[in-house]
Amino acid sequence: MADGWPLTGRAQAMELVADAVGRRAGGGGMVLAGAPGVGKTRLAREALRMAARRGARTHWAAATRSARSLPLGAFAPMLGEVGADPARLVRSAIEALIPGARGGVVVGVDDAHLLDDVSAMLVHRLALRAGVTLIVTVRSGEPAPDAVTALWKDGLLSRVELQPLSEPELATLVEAVLGGSVDSHSLRRLWEITRGNALYLRHLVDAELECGRLCQVRGVWQWRGHPVLSPGLTELVDSRVGRLSAEVGEVVDLLAFGEPLGAGMLAALAGAAAVEEAEQRGLISVERDGRRLPARLAHPLYGEVRRARTSVLRARRLRGRIAEAIIAAGARRGDDLLRRAVLSLDSDVALEPQLLTVAGWRASELLDLRLAERLAGASCSAGGGFEAHLLMALVLFWRGRCDEADVELDAVYHLAATDAERARATVPQVANLFWGLARPVEAESILRRALDTVTDEPSQLVLTAMGAALDAFLARVSRAADSARTLLARPDLPGLAVMFAIWGLALGTGLQGRSDAVSTATGAWTDTVVQRWGETAPPAESSMLMFVFAHVRVVVLRLAGWLGQARAVAEHFRGLAADTPGIAQHMASVLTAEAELGCGRVRTAARSAMQARSALEHETDPGGWVFNSLLVSTLSLAMAGDVLRARDALAELRPHPAHRYRDPEVLLARAWVAAAEGAVGEGATLAREAASIAATCELPTQEIGALHAAVRFGDATVAERLTVLASAAQCPIAGAAAAQATALAEDDPKGLDRASVQLEGIGMRLAAADAAAQAAVLHHRHGRTSAGTAAAVRAQALASACENAATPAMRAMLQPSPLTDREREIATLAATGLSNRDIAGRLVVSVRTVEGHIYHACTKLGVTDRSALAETLGLGRSTPSR
Repeated sequence: MADGWPLTGRAQAMELVADAVGRRAGGGGMVLAGAPGVGKTRLAREALRMAARRGARTHWAAATRSARSLPLGAFAPMLGEVGADPARLVRSAIEALIPGARGGVVVGVDDAHLLDDVSAMLVHRLALRAGVTLIVTVRSGEPAPDAVTALWKDGLLSRVELQPLSEPELATLVEAVLGGSVDSHSLRRLWEITRGNALYLRHLVDAELECGRLCQVRGVWQWRGHPVLSPGLTELVDSRVGRLSAEVGEVVDLLAFGEPLGAGMLAALAGAAAVEEAEQRGLISVERDGRRLPARLAHPLYGEVRRARTSVLRARRLRGRIAEAIIAAGARRGDDLLRRAVLSLDSDVALEPQLLTVAGWRASELLDLRLAERLAGASCSAGGGFEAHLLMALVLFWRGRCDEADVELDAVYHLAATDAERARATVPQVANLFWGLARPVEAESILRRALDTVTDEPSQLVLTAMGAALDAFLARVSRAADSARTLLARPDLPGLAVMFAIWGLALGTGLQGRSDAVSTATGAWTDTVVQRWGETAPPAESSMLMFVFAHVRVVVLRLAGWLGQARAVAEHFRGLAADTPGIAQHMASVLTAEAELGCGRVRTAARSAMQARSALEHETDPGGWVFNSLLVSTLSLAMAGDVLRARDALAELRPHPAHRYRDPEVLLARAWVAAAEGAVGEGATLAREAASIAATCELPTQEIGALHAAVRFGDATVAERLTVLASAAQCPIAGAAAAQATALAEDDPKGLDRASVQLEGIGMRLAAADAAAQAAVLHHRHGRTSAGTAAAVRAQALASACENAATPAMRAMLQPSPLTDREREIATLAATGLSNRDIAGRLVVSVRTVEGHIYHACTKLGVTDRSALAETLGLGRSTPSR
């Protein structure tokens, strides 16, 4: 690996190396072992640099196969003429390498397993010499001269086995190299194809950067498309694979196009002897899995190189042979039909529409929508009929190509021959209009028309339940909950109807503050939902709609204060989406962002939400996920104190016509950005307006959250309303928010201390930090210095656990100043770059008033311009503006 890349994931090894080369007396050292490309050479060179910085004399020898035939071939460049007498070679070499260096001598020997015997003897003798430190690298699994293996077997040097980078280590390294956040799916792909091999990774990243497939989108690095291996990387893989006979090449090629394959099937296709040779050479791995022995390539890049060199016709023949072998074996495993269908797409085997359709549903169930689209398209072209076209329409919708889906759904409806089929066509048509195209009025009109024309009772129940779900999304929560309860009381309710009814009930009861019911629904009812739904719903509908249901659950649980459950749901669905390409990963990122926001990990929340937003720029939005990601981004960035990026997110954020239940949160996002900018009074006013909207729509959970934000901004006027809401609500946040509001209104720092503990107890650590910060200010104001210090320490610890979030309450505690509240508000807005006219417009005051407050603030703080004002207020440098 080139030295320009940082050493990452080698902290323990670096400590051992530093200890070895840092010994004053010298002597000893270590052997770094590992597979090719894991970073042995890089680490050894770093050791020599460290030694040189402390004054040691250093030497570097690199063994090669070509130099192995020459005595001391690896050391020849540094020794010059050492004499031709073999008996004196080693002694002369030692004298040449260590002519009395004061700071000791450190010798690095790379690829010592390739040393000739005389060089190996020299290394062994050096290991016995005082004042000489050896850093030796060897390739694991390769034979080495006896004198080299004796280095660790006889205890002369310690041996450290370097492993490939783990997935988190690779992520840290790539982000350090690129200097920014990298999309989690891209990181996953990089790890899967390189398996943590640092050398392969360097070549791959450099090549993908150069060709533009690895690029930044909205500040997030993404890797798009399929990699084209660079000549350098191909040569590295070739050197590792070595020359292949035709028979062993056939084994590798079959796995390149069809892995994993059972060892028996592979032997039948390529010959048992060739399979055994490939395994012995480390080209393939065979590991027992129950009763099966699946064979895979030893490294993913072996397959990439072989596929790139295979002609089109040979590739088609290989895929056809594997498909036929799967048929001959009986296609007994669950995914054998899917594998057979995928192989047949690009092979010389005849296509079967029914097989392609069934495989397409299976691909969608596995959340691989790109593959599902390929299979559905092939089935439609081969005459697949209603099922194939319905699958295609659903996949287009979930991939965010909603206009195309709308056209396809018209065709699907005309292909429907029964009420049940017409209902199945209506559900995605309504969903596409409602969430995808954001035309809820038209969607509800089509739903009502279908209810008037469909007579099949199960289909009627599904459409009615869908109406309950739409009611909930449109903030008609009482109607949604009532309808959902009636439907769920029926034991014969179809599975898809169960899901829609649960949406209506979860949102309806949750947003009404009856979150104990939601908690029950997300627990025991979830198993029932999955079981009853799975009995009747097609795979594509069940798999993707589950993510929408999961989002509903996470949002409601977060708003209500059931944060542990919210995070558990998000973690579960992140695991489901971990190995799938496309929209499922981005949906999972939004779920993660929602849950982390509730727990106060605001920078993690912002990162996840922004990654989803960036990816959806390319994938397009299948129904409000861009809106949800922007909403969470704005809230989390504002809470983190990242004013500029919070402003940018807010500038894009607009209420979504199909997500009206989140309208109060959109206004609350504006409130948090205003408060982050320093307009804390404006933020409190906006938070109260958000609460008013929630109250009008009978959304007490939303109202509690908005009023609690106002309290966190220092508003002492809402305690009475929060107390009333808390008396009726059944959610954890209600009592804690009311306690903080009451203590603030009564100027009671001890009450704020208790509220902080209560908030931390339900997992709202950032809100707990704010309550503790407010308590610290009041304690000091009342002359209780010790109590104030204790509260401040607690607030800082909580804020640190929240990734050093910078809320208004925390800033007020950490930066006490002689400014009045109004002076501080205007000075902060000025320091963030707003002009006097902008500030006057926002706060509804005159420009002259703004100028006066800025003048007084600068005078009190002893500064003369806005840049200095920004520094004093802890906001960094600001562009002066008038």
